[in-house]
Amino acid sequence: MERKQEEINRRQKEFYHNFQKNFATKIWYSLRNGILTKFRKSVGIESVVVQQHYEWIGDVKGKKVLDLGCFQGNSLSMYLAQNASEYIGIDLSEKAVEHLNGRLKDISTANAYAVDFLSDEFKEKDFDLIYAYAVLHHFKDVDELISKLNEKLAPDGKIISYDPTTTSKPIWLIRKLYRPFQSDKDWEWPFTAKTISKFENAFRVIDRRGTLGKSKWFFLLNFLPISEGKRIGKGKKWHEEDWEKSRKSKNRFLECMQVSLFMEKKSDR
Repeated sequence: MERKQEEINRRQKEFYHNFQKNFATKIWYSLRNGILTKFRKSVGIESVVVQQHYEWIGDVKGKKVLDLGCFQGNSLSMYLAQNASEYIGIDLSEKAVEHLNGRLKDISTANAYAVDFLSDEFKEKDFDLIYAYAVLHHFKDVDELISKLNEKLAPDGKIISYDPTTTSKPIWLIRKLYRPFQSDKDWEWPFTAKTISKFENAFRVIDRRGTLGKSKWFFLLNFLPISEGKRIGKGKKWHEEDWEKSRKSKNRFLECMQVSLFMEKKSDR
C-alpha cells in the first residue's frame, strides 16, 4: 500500500510539473477554467474567497503556520510568510518549492520543503494555523488525513480549506461520467457529503462558505434575450445568495461546487 501511494505521489508531482493531461482531462479543464473562470472573474468570486480567508486568518503575529500544498505560493502565502512568527510551506513538487523558496529568501522565518504531509519524514507540528487552499481533496483517505491534521495542530489550532465538491447531483453526474477518463483521478477526490460530515464531526466548524451553488447555472442566461449587463447582475445576485445562505443552510452549502471551511481543533478536555 505504501509503495502504491508513493507511486501515486510520484505521478502527481510529474502531472503538476508538466501538466500532461489526456484528452478528457483537457476538455474538463477547458470547461472548468473557461466558462466557470470567466464567470468567477466577472462577479469577483476569487477575490471574495481570498478576502474571506484573509479575514479568517486574522493576526498571525506570534503564530506558527503551515501552508499545506503551497505549490509555488497561493494568494496568501506571502502574507502568511511575512507576518507569522514561523511559516512552513510544503508540497510534493521540488520544482514548485524551489520557486517559492526563491520568493521567501529574504524572510528568515519562512521556508518551504518538498515533503509528503502524511509521511514520517515531515516531523513539524504544533501549528496554530494550517492553510490548505485547494489541497484537502487530494487525500483519498479522509480519516487518515483528519488524524494527521489533528496530530499537527496545536491546541485550539485552526484550519482554513477550500475544495471542490460532488454534493450537487448534476455535478456528481458530470464528474461520474468524466472520472473513468480523468488523468489525475488517483489524487482528485472532491468532497462528498460524507467527507464534509467527517470534518464537521472531527473539528469545530467556526464558519463555512460556498460558491457556485445556484450561480453555477449562470451560463443558461446566455440563452435568454437579455443584455450582458443584466446577465452579470443576475449572476452576481445568485453568487451573493450562495455566499450568504451557505453559512446557515446545509442544503445551500451542499449545492455549491466549491466550499471553504474554517475549523478549529476540538479541546482534549
